[in-house]
Amino acid sequence: MSAEPKVRRVACPGSFDPVTNGHLDIIGRVADLYDEVVVAVLVNRSKSSLFTVEERMAMLTEVTAGYGNVRVDSFHGLLVDYCRRMEIPVIVKGLRAISDFDYELQMAQMNRGLAGVDTLFMPTNPEYSFLASSLVKEIATYGGDVSSLLPASVYKRLLSRLDEIHRPGGEQR
Repeated sequence: MSAEPKVRRVACPGSFDPVTNGHLDIIGRVADLYDEVVVAVLVNRSKSSLFTVEERMAMLTEVTAGYGNVRVDSFHGLLVDYCRRMEIPVIVKGLRAISDFDYELQMAQMNRGLAGVDTLFMPTNPEYSFLASSLVKEIATYGGDVSSLLPASVYKRLLSRLDEIHRPGGEQR
């Protein structure tokens, strides 16, 4: 009898509000290294988001459809509890700058200590080193062109959502 091969599984967590080309760069590179990539969308009810969790999951599902080993899920609470429950031994975090490393190293050490979950740090492509969802939203809110920073379908949804918000009687999320 031969043992079943172990599936190499990794979590790629974030708020993805909205998903950017920088996120997709990390997801795509990780998809080449692991058997299964779980893009885990954080549910944070205390944080105001532009898109709902369901909308973010739908956008991620659409833009990662070309990867046969990527699936999208959501979680609330501690990421390590989610990883343990889903039998995911590794978290991947994209690093844009040294400041990211300082924070993420502490989190990685805490996650390892709490649940034995390791963290893989992946440097971002220099093309996206400045890119953050919050910055994209701010620039787009003031009419700046962020079309090169987002997948086309996400860009259209972002413009549509900003139009809804700024329309008379529009609702702030």
